[in-house]
Amino acid sequence: MKPRPQGIFHIRTDPMPKAHFAHVRTWVFDLDNTLYPPSVRLFDQIEQRMTAYVMDQLGIGAAEADHLRDHYWKTHGTTLAGLMREHGMDPLPYLVAVHDIDFSALAPDPALRDGIAALPGRRIVYTNGSAPYAEQVIAARGLSGLFDAVYGIEHADFRPKPDRDAFERVFARDGIDPAQAAMFEDDTRNLAAPHQMGMRTVHVAPAAEPADHIHHHTDDLAGFLARLTG
Repeated sequence: MKPRPQGIFHIRTDPMPKAHFAHVRTWVFDLDNTLYPPSVRLFDQIEQRMTAYVMDQLGIGAAEADHLRDHYWKTHGTTLAGLMREHGMDPLPYLVAVHDIDFSALAPDPALRDGIAALPGRRIVYTNGSAPYAEQVIAARGLSGLFDAVYGIEHADFRPKPDRDAFERVFARDGIDPAQAAMFEDDTRNLAAPHQMGMRTVHVAPAAEPADHIHHHTDDLAGFLARLTG
């Protein structure tokens, strides 16, 4: 059996995850595919609108636009970061356009609401999307009123996760002490900087991707939180 990297605890095998979070005073949640399951495929709509926006702004076809989106995501962290750095694009119209989607696929999650509400200390959302978009997702999931703050990419001066500088800008704005904080994310890339900063990291996704910068994995965020607070 392949050895598991040191420091990783999976929800099915770690009998006492609560003990690893006793020091946490700030709980930081990503948004897309973290506060809702990826099976609803909400982000598919955003990707389609990203492609359309790139096509329109750069005057290219769909295949080339998709290729650029993938290239920018891998190279710069987000499509928006690539458009800004390589084409000088204004981020605000882009954020409005790509987040103008149908939220009807989302449904309230009472168990997740209870789990987040029971967390001691400060609770925030930090997304590479925009804060207004995040508020709409939060409302559709029945999570309004739970979070002390909601931060979008605009609060990081449009610098994207996984850049450590982006985290540092948002955390400084909020006054977060990373040594007393936990980060919940679906994208493993976006857990590397929080780990370096001293945060407890939780990968939220259907499948685990073991790495030294991931402390825990769960495919059931509500259940994981219940184990931390129950």
